Amino acid sequence: MPALAFLIEQLVQWKYGVVGAVGMLLFTGGIETRSHKATSAGAVLLAVLLAGPAL
Repeated sequence: MPALAFLIEQLVQWKYGVVGAVGMLLFTGGIETRSHKATSAGAVLLAVLLAGPAL
């Protein structure tokens, strides 16, 4: 499972850069530590990156 998370994180960083990696780290770290604030911040950051070209 950690290898899959690492692969997904690398793909996000390749496509969306450092900001995408930070969002992914916040999201996954928030899930692991059960921190709703970190999970929400990561999810919002990733959503803004994904919706950015459509806006």
